[in-house]
Amino acid sequence: MNVKLIRIITGEEVVAELLEETDDSITVKNGLVALPQAQSVGFMPWATVIDKQEPEITVSKNHIVYIAAVDSGVKNKYCEMFGGITAPEKKLIL
Repeated sequence: MNVKLIRIITGEEVVAELLEETDDSITVKNGLVALPQAQSVGFMPWATVIDKQEPEITVSKNHIVYIAAVDSGVKNKYCEMFGGITAPEKKLIL
């Protein structure tokens, strides 16, 4: 699952699965808006009234400030929510 953090020009930080990227746009699904809280980050659906049968959203790159890798803990939680089976994070045994 290609999970990315997308900063929109409106200030929203969206965590979503990046499905496709072209020169002009990106297509994502299962977007969640990151909401800073006291000592953590909460999430709420980005497009609350989107058709659940067609969850993909195409966004013009004119509306995007940046696309970045997402924190591994956030990615794991996102994959639990939307991906079904998740692999445990690799850790080194000393």
